[in-house]
Amino acid sequence: MQYIERTLERKFLHMNSFFKAVLVTGARQVGKTTLLKHLAAEQNRTYVSMDHTMVRALAKSDPVLFFQTYKPPIIIDEIQKAPELFEQIKIMCDESDERGLFWLTGSQQYYMMKNIRETLAGRIGILELYSLSKNETEGLIFPNELDFSLDCLLARQPLVRKNDIEDVFEHIWRGGMPDALRADAEQRQEYFNSYIETYLMRDVSEEGGITDSIRFRKFLNACAALTAQQVNYKTLADAAEISQPTAKEWLRLLQGLGIIYLLQPYANNELKRLTKTPKLYFCDTGLCAYLSMWLTRDTLMNGAASGHYFENYVVIELLKNYTYASSKACLTYYRDSNAKEIDIFVEENGVIHPLEIKKSANPDRQEIKKFEVLDRVGAVRGDGGIVCMCEEVIPIDKSNFFIPCNLI
Repeated sequence: MQYIERTLERKFLHMNSFFKAVLVTGARQVGKTTLLKHLAAEQNRTYVSMDHTMVRALAKSDPVLFFQTYKPPIIIDEIQKAPELFEQIKIMCDESDERGLFWLTGSQQYYMMKNIRETLAGRIGILELYSLSKNETEGLIFPNELDFSLDCLLARQPLVRKNDIEDVFEHIWRGGMPDALRADAEQRQEYFNSYIETYLMRDVSEEGGITDSIRFRKFLNACAALTAQQVNYKTLADAAEISQPTAKEWLRLLQGLGIIYLLQPYANNELKRLTKTPKLYFCDTGLCAYLSMWLTRDTLMNGAASGHYFENYVVIELLKNYTYASSKACLTYYRDSNAKEIDIFVEENGVIHPLEIKKSANPDRQEIKKFEVLDRVGAVRGDGGIVCMCEEVIPIDKSNFFIPCNLI
């Protein structure tokens, strides 16, 4: 299978030249190991996986002997399974001036992250990898950073193919898991089924002590039905026949495993009447579509939930873009007590870029009227607009545009 270049490569190599250890976290099967092995192809770097029972037993019982056997520079896969190594990694980092000694992968579980932050603070760079973005699957990495300005969008436009609804929904339905890309419809179903049964169920029982797989599967299905909507713990709890505190805990677990993303609401001291409930998105739309039994691209594209899936797709593509970019941005959404909602705010350097997300190729330009709420609260408003299925960038006014979804 041909290697697909990942946008995170640039940032990884940049962090590797600065930190003694770099950890790549993310959900199972998104390509963490493949990425590191690809980058290590020209190097003499040891590879070892904590999925291997005997190797893991050695790591847990005798970390010093482990590193005498497997010498740095090293790739350690699924490091969360042997937290006993962290202390020894710290000692070895402090004894050497060499950068990039340890390349680690792991699922971003709560206890591991807490452990790493306490033990390896200042010595480790932590990066997150998601499943493949649509641009990555098409071999496209934009040379400029996304700032929603007309110049930036127009510079990107000649690099992409014409926006096409079937093309976009093919990606939404299939998702970005590398192994699912080449699967036919029947193979795809089996892939996601075994993904849930083997990886997800094993991880939630190890990490969260959840053994009731039937209730957990119902909970997953209920999450998929709520995609791109505000989290409703009562709905989730009722669907899985569990208590609301348990629903909260299970959602936190799915978030830690990189399965779902919770988009937090915008908060502002001037505004007391804003919602405090996050919105729920799946990090991989293919898994979400599988859970909701959308068996083909066309039934999903023409179905009642297509707008929610399109919104999920755009939000996660934006999340990937800013996770891999050199400058960080804060993503939130706006909703007040009058149910006035703006789909996403991208906040960078104190400037807020407001965006609406519409599946239409010709959305109502009046949607941008809602952005005036930012002027009332004294926020600095940057360029924004409506991310949609249009084929080319079209200005609505001097700072808002119809933005084709394939430019983000």
